[in-house]
Amino acid sequence: MVSPLVALAPQVQSAIAAALGDDYREADPVLRPSQFADVQVNAALALAKRVGMPPREVASRIVAALDLDGVCDSVEVSGPGFINLTFSSSWLAALLSDVDADARLGVPLQARQVIPIDYSAPNVAKEMHVGHLRTTVVGDALARTLEHLGHRVVRQNHIGDWGTPFGMLIEHLLEVGEDSEEAGLLVTDPNTFYQGARAKFDAAEQAEPAGSAGDFNVRARARVVALQGGDAETLRLWTKLVGLSKNYFNRIYSLLGVTLSDEDLAGESMYNDALAGICEELEAKGIATVSDGALCVFLDGYTGREGKPVPLIIRKSDGGYGYGTTDLATIKYRVQTLGAHRALYVVGAPQGLHLNMVWDTARKAGWLPDDVTPVHVQIGNVLGEDRKILKTRSGKPLRLIVLLEEAVDKARAVIDASRPDLHEDVRAHIAHQIGIGAVKYADLSVAHDSEYVFDLDRMVSLTGNTGPYLQYVVARVSSIFRQVGLEASTQHAAVLLDETHERDLAKLLLGFGDVVAAVGDEYEPHRLCGYLFELAQAFSAFYENCPVLKAERDEVRESRLTLCALVLRTMTQGLDLLGVESPEQM
Repeated sequence: MVSPLVALAPQVQSAIAAALGDDYREADPVLRPSQFADVQVNAALALAKRVGMPPREVASRIVAALDLDGVCDSVEVSGPGFINLTFSSSWLAALLSDVDADARLGVPLQARQVIPIDYSAPNVAKEMHVGHLRTTVVGDALARTLEHLGHRVVRQNHIGDWGTPFGMLIEHLLEVGEDSEEAGLLVTDPNTFYQGARAKFDAAEQAEPAGSAGDFNVRARARVVALQGGDAETLRLWTKLVGLSKNYFNRIYSLLGVTLSDEDLAGESMYNDALAGICEELEAKGIATVSDGALCVFLDGYTGREGKPVPLIIRKSDGGYGYGTTDLATIKYRVQTLGAHRALYVVGAPQGLHLNMVWDTARKAGWLPDDVTPVHVQIGNVLGEDRKILKTRSGKPLRLIVLLEEAVDKARAVIDASRPDLHEDVRAHIAHQIGIGAVKYADLSVAHDSEYVFDLDRMVSLTGNTGPYLQYVVARVSSIFRQVGLEASTQHAAVLLDETHERDLAKLLLGFGDVVAAVGDEYEPHRLCGYLFELAQAFSAFYENCPVLKAERDEVRESRLTLCALVLRTMTQGLDLLGVESPEQM
């Protein structure tokens, strides 16, 4: 099953070869949308210089060799050498019939690959803030899409669950009591718990005289040593701490509607036992050397100021390990244990240099073969109205849960005003779908490596390129089938494409599979957002200009109901790949 452009490309390539010679059989036909036809072939302009002919003559030769009977109603050369093609409505209808009969709506099943995706990655005992929104939402959309394309996606939530802060956190947990109300803050308000531990540590650091065994800071440092040494009681307390934080993470993930679960946790602690071996192997292979007491990797091409080499530190001078060591263990595990073909890292753009150094080191060590591709899906910032990184008035990162709850509240106000007839519980459910969907769609509709301004009023609007507008279109189509007492999934009548708006809708519906495949290949969910917005607009134009239930003839009514059913199936599937719910009524 193919879209019109995919079906057309080999036919145009055959015509190019027939017109210009077999050397040009693989030439790009350069198919582009056109305001004057269904598609424009621009290959003649690209090939004219190579064949030594005017572009218009090249175009005429290609047209003479084209055999598009039954495919196009019109083929003509225009301008300096454009070839305008207008598809046959019956050909489009036949292609659409194939899509209608396909449960996957034309989305291909690609050759299966194992693809670990590293995303979200909050820190234990710390609040998830607005900076975690993009990695979580983009990563989840990519996981959903790649799974739908047939790949085995391995979600990797690389949480920060190890390191020196856990000494003070464990000591603080002991002091307040494991089952105390303050310990419960790890689930409801992790930042307050963390700040309580930090305040005690800092106060002990500044106290005079310092250094007695009873001081909080001394006990915290001793607890780190005990943790790293595998002390059973310390590990029990650490497990308790992590468990409470997991409850908090899951609360956020449930609210956001993302597919991460406890089974996807792959925190820093997971690699502890491998770190010494990483260092030993790199040192034995002559890749890592000691510099100022630290074990470092120096790679060609990585220099800082004044041309000095930038090191990847894998063991600190005090014997501790850093992010570089853990990330090397991570890529080694994902290749050798998980069997990755591709490995996606959905993390902030500033991590680019670090990740490239890790991957180049792994290649040098033989842990990252050439047939495995690591990909940095760079995440841009979320900005406030002042176009600076979104923060509270006090300058602190904005708590993610506060932002999400505010979005649901704004959506609730809209629903209460527009649908007071609905039951309270129904309005609450729809408000959740719209509010969370609005935030997620606003994030995903922007290229993941770009910045955007967080504007809740715009996000929850029912007009423009917003999640609620797309959800409204889904609800509108659902209402058509409620009116006639039909299930959209049972509507499969023959499609007639006699009107311009019907044709426009059909052409867009035929492109769904190509768009989803492109999202998986290029890691760009915003492409799917753009497609769904265009489809929603095309449906609105169709609905306004082509009566459905009041069509003059039964066969036209049935055809238009089938188009509506295809729009509903496509919109619902597309939104689901983005992680956005589809309300049946709004």
